[in-house]
Amino acid sequence: MKISTKGRYALRMMLDISENSNNEWIPIKEISERQGISIKYLEQIVTSLTRAGLLRSGRGPQGGYMLTKLPEQYTAGEIIRAIEGKLAPVACLADEVNLCERKDCCKTLGFWQGLYETIDSYVDSVTLKDFAGKK
Repeated sequence: MKISTKGRYALRMMLDISENSNNEWIPIKEISERQGISIKYLEQIVTSLTRAGLLRSGRGPQGGYMLTKLPEQYTAGEIIRAIEGKLAPVACLADEVNLCERKDCCKTLGFWQGLYETIDSYVDSVTLKDFAGKK
C-alpha cells in the first residue's frame, strides 16, 4: 500500500486549515502559498474533501474553506480514505465482501487481515490536533 501525493497533500491541507482558520474562511491561495502546492492541484483535492463532508466551502471574495468539526474530531484515516478509498494492503480485502476464489484456502489471508487492521487502527488513532506542534 502506498499513499498517493493527493492523499499526502490532503492531510497537509486539512492540517493547514486547522492551524490557520480561527473560525474564518481560508482561501485556497493562502493554503497554496504556505504549503507549496499548486492551486489547481489543491482544487482537485478539496472537491473530494468537501464531498466527504470534511470541509465547508464559501464562495466569493471573502470565501474559502473551513473545517466542519473540531481538529480533534478528524482522524488521519478518514482524511486519507476520503482521497484514497480503503487502505487495504491487498486487493481481496478492498471490497466489503472478499470475493477471492482462494479466500477459503489462502494461508496468508490472516496475515493480510491483521496488517489491514493494524493500518486502520493506527491511522484512526491520530487526529489533526495530534499533529499540532510536531515537525
